Amino acid sequence: MTDLSTAAWRKSSFSTGGGACVEVALLDDGRIAVRNSNDPDAEVVLFTRAEMNAWIKGVKAGEFDDLT
Repeated sequence: MTDLSTAAWRKSSFSTGGGACVEVALLDDGRIAVRNSNDPDAEVVLFTRAEMNAWIKGVKAGEFDDLT
């Protein structure tokens, strides 16, 4: 289990006051933690840098646009 008690969570500068935001934290081991700012006690998703880069590339390419 990863200890997130000292993680420095950051929220996007594009976030508004509505609270529907994603927060990220760079962990000491190089992984990136992602959580829902509305429920910081909920499950956290962990990515390696390579996984996060691939996910961002996929988002920018529209790979997830039709998942509804």
